[in-house]
Amino acid sequence: MDKAVERIKLAQENREKILIYGDYDVDGVTSSAAMRESLINVGINPDDIEVMLPDRFADGYGMSPKLIKHAKKQGASLVITVDCGSRNHTIIDELNELKIDTIVTDHHETDERMPNAVAVINPHRKDNPTDSLKNLAGVGVVYKLAEALVDKHMIKAGQEKWLLDLVLLGTICDSMLLTGDNRRLGFYGMKVLAKTRRPGLIELMTRAGVKCLDSESIGFQIGPRLNAAGRLDTADLSLNLICANNPIEAAPIAEKLEQLNKKRKTEQTQAMREIEKRGISDDPVIIETGKWHEGILGIVAGHLVETYHRPAFVLTETTENVFKGSGRSFGDFNLADALSFAKDSIIGGGGHAAAAGVKVSRENLYKFREQINEYYRSLHLTNQTDYLKQHADLTLDDFSEINLDLLDELRQLEPYGPGNEEPIFRLKNINLTNVTRMGTDRNHLRLDLRDKNGKYLKLVAFYAPEQWLNLDPQFDRIEPLIRLTENDFNGVKSVEARLLDLDILQN
Repeated sequence: MDKAVERIKLAQENREKILIYGDYDVDGVTSSAAMRESLINVGINPDDIEVMLPDRFADGYGMSPKLIKHAKKQGASLVITVDCGSRNHTIIDELNELKIDTIVTDHHETDERMPNAVAVINPHRKDNPTDSLKNLAGVGVVYKLAEALVDKHMIKAGQEKWLLDLVLLGTICDSMLLTGDNRRLGFYGMKVLAKTRRPGLIELMTRAGVKCLDSESIGFQIGPRLNAAGRLDTADLSLNLICANNPIEAAPIAEKLEQLNKKRKTEQTQAMREIEKRGISDDPVIIETGKWHEGILGIVAGHLVETYHRPAFVLTETTENVFKGSGRSFGDFNLADALSFAKDSIIGGGGHAAAAGVKVSRENLYKFREQINEYYRSLHLTNQTDYLKQHADLTLDDFSEINLDLLDELRQLEPYGPGNEEPIFRLKNINLTNVTRMGTDRNHLRLDLRDKNGKYLKLVAFYAPEQWLNLDPQFDRIEPLIRLTENDFNGVKSVEARLLDLDILQN
């Protein structure tokens, strides 16, 4: 950290050109914007700072070789990475040969040997004596650098706190554990986002219809729109939105993101329809191929996991006879290990236990399918669907305490996420009074419930399983598992709930 601060100080004094290199997801974009803002707060001229984001499809994750050519063209003498760089030794060596220094800020796993950069700021360094910061998102690492610049009086104390809206977005959308420092940064990030100074985020939230700012609106309204740019177009759109100086500049970008998000929804719905129409195999691991947009493959794989409770790979034909795809898993089936087992049937691939990417030639598709499922069967796994089940924290047999006051109390624990899960309630001894299908495809669900005192509660489920959609109020008795939410219709606020799971009781 000290080395990075000194190098940034030198760049500011010598009016050097700086190139920030980021990533195309929400964490990468917010990290890039936070780093740019921090450098400006140091006193570096915005004209001397450029941000370069990779293309998901052409460059993939990490420092692209294009960076070297771009840094030379720009005349940069310092490259600062955000949310990447820890394993890009070769590219950093090539930059060194050109007398271009590199500062790496990242939160991904590192090798034993650090790249030959001026500084590598990463809580996963093997020589890091503490685990307390290992859950930071990329933007959280950037925030730590901003705090260090404040400590050295290079940034005015207090200015760094206005970065916390970006820290919150990147942390939640990267599914980082909300414990330790992330808990603190997230708590104050909610306050900063609620009064954000960024015209772009204000425009985006307006178009997304965000009425109540909470973890759900960040995860399901704000995040997907920021991600849609990198999935279907270019992540520069989201970066430009965050960095916009006024509503006139921000409005058309926010509208573009809104349209891209709608397109993303349409394409993933069409892919799911196509898959469901032709039927799912009985293999323990679902592997589906087609001609779909690369940017939706991970989302579709995730929907397959949720719907069929099995690990899934979704692949699309990207070039002649080559398929590229994403996998999603849960429980004890590790995708990285599975791809290692199937290494002689793939062109390349890798990732984590729950998410991975892969490339397969057409001629090896059958072999890939066979090897992945052979590996699954060899593990002799049992009770894997238990990992997907929701578990109630509290049981209620009436709705007397479900009110706006309770919602206000629950909001004090925001933001929710891994490590700080939102409370789940089980409802017992209630009556199902109405079942309504909603949406264009009639695959969303509304349930109306009545308790023993005659009080009503509305439950909503998106992309509900067919079994739920076919509930009959006359015959079915249920025990739902829910999360409470606020409904704001025409300025009238009320409590409703998201249906997470339910048990259908035997009469």
